[in-house]
Parts: sequence; C-alpha cells; structure tokens
Amino acid sequence: METVTLWRPTGPEELALVEASGWREWPARLPDQPIFYPVLNEEYATMIARDWNVKASGVGFVTRFAVGKDYLDRYKVRQVGGRDILEYWIPAEDLPEFNANIVGTIEVVAEYR
Repeated sequence: METVTLWRPTGPEELALVEASGWREWPARLPDQPIFYPVLNEEYATMIARDWNVKASGVGFVTRFAVGKDYLDRYKVRQVGGRDILEYWIPAEDLPEFNANIVGTIEVVAEYR
C-alpha cells in the first residue's frame, strides 16, 4: 500500500488523547473545530508547534504519521500561505474514516517549550 507521510503540530491536551488511543488516532474535533488540518511538511508543522502551540499552552509537539494514499486522494492539497504552506482539510465528520486509514502509529518527532 502506498502511503503519504503527514505531520501535525499539536498541544499537550490533544497529544494526551492521541496517546490514550494507543498512538493510533486523532481525537474528535470540538464543536468550534469543523476541520482537521494535517500538514505536508515537517518545517510547517515545526513553525506552528514552536510559534503557536508554545504560546498557547507552554509546549508544542510535532507528530508524524502515514495515511493511505488512495484514501487521501479524495482530498485536495490546500496551499494556505507560502509555497511550502500545504495542508489537507479533512471535515470533522470524516475523521473516523481518516483515522481508520492511518498506517502504523502516530509518532512525536519534536517538542518545543
């Protein structure tokens, strides 16, 4: 199966829920979070974790995980800033199916304080 490597910057509360899942899924979105935003490169995830998550909660994590390419092909890549500011927009209602298409586990690759 071909996979796509994705990254997600996250704070400690969300990461605790990922850990509680056995590092296999992202938690359901909150009512004010209609979209799940995994990003396509580590540099962009690092920028968000370091510059936003640390300010918001004192710590920011960069996670990495793989998702089946056939599944991701349903969604288009969104460029939301500069050339390398790329992410997928996964509707909150699609998150259970997205999680089912994660291959392997979600890993923490960096921590910022």
